[in-house]
Amino acid sequence: MIVFDLACTAGHRFEGWFGSSADYEDQRARGLLACPSCGSGEVSKAPMAPAVPAKGNQRQEVLPPSAQPTPAQPMANTPMPPEVQKALAALAKVQAEALKNSTWVGDRFAEETRKMHYGERDEAPIHGQASLAEAKALIEEGVPVAPLPFPVAPPDKLN
Repeated sequence: MIVFDLACTAGHRFEGWFGSSADYEDQRARGLLACPSCGSGEVSKAPMAPAVPAKGNQRQEVLPPSAQPTPAQPMANTPMPPEVQKALAALAKVQAEALKNSTWVGDRFAEETRKMHYGERDEAPIHGQASLAEAKALIEEGVPVAPLPFPVAPPDKLN
């Protein structure tokens, strides 16, 4: 079997599987090929990258699932609707107001939050940084924490 990338005149691309190159040419000559998207009979081979297998003597490193790269989130190429802009601005304003009475504890966030939860220090509004593992551990312990919707710069990093 041989696989060809095919395209119609409308620009739709699709794969075609054939017994041989001659089989493709024969089906094309008899008008048996058609685009599955639009039904056009004007189909031709599309440029395709060759499949080059890896050398058999090379060791391939397999990453654990936690280290696998995550695909980028798709981004819109259109302006944000005014309602969304307004909602985000209101959310940013609420966060800024809440942080006025909160103390920055930096990377000691998990430690300080845990101390408050277990009564080792007085409760007070704090904010800081925690790794994903630290945040998960806090949640598993029943410590009430939540991420902030917008990033917060440490006080020593502000202009």
